[in-house]
Amino acid sequence: MLNPLHAMVLNLFLYFPEDKREYIPAFISLSIFAILAVITFIVILKVNKKQLSKANEMEEKIRRNMENK
Repeated sequence: MLNPLHAMVLNLFLYFPEDKREYIPAFISLSIFAILAVITFIVILKVNKKQLSKANEMEEKIRRNMENK
């Protein structure tokens, strides 16, 4: 059970509109940011793969140079 202070604090942040159309802008902005987050994650993974392949090439080049000496 919530004491009166907790109930008052929760009432400051909770708002449930009677007109459900007020949820539409929030859903649109949430969708946009979720899509942008997924795109950002995919770009980061692609960049990571490129950097990993470059690092492996450099490592292999260094190994060949060490073996030749």
